Amino acid sequence: MAWVINQAGKKTGFNMIQLFKTKIGWLRIIGFLEGISLLVLVFVAVPMKHVYNNPFLSESLGPVHGALFILFVLYTLSVSFEQNWRFRTTTWKVLASSFLPFGTFYVDYKILKGIK
Repeated sequence: MAWVINQAGKKTGFNMIQLFKTKIGWLRIIGFLEGISLLVLVFVAVPMKHVYNNPFLSESLGPVHGALFILFVLYTLSVSFEQNWRFRTTTWKVLASSFLPFGTFYVDYKILKGIK
């Protein structure tokens, strides 16, 4: 994440504004939102639909998650071309993370936070 570094070189706080200034930052934000929407769908909306016969959350959150998923894929491809990522080493991992619960959070921590 984007930490604020003081004059002594120590992390003093998190600066969310920095994420909005780069494509990597936007990819991380979209990945976070896509990951949250997937978790809510898998662990809340789908059980509500099948156990309690209440499809409201699935029907309303499904299209939002779909849009975030498509946006995540497009931003991943855009950033991969911009950063000259090799598909076999980086791009496929970032893309695959969007299919797994907690995957986008893992990729953000292991891959994306270290890229400027």
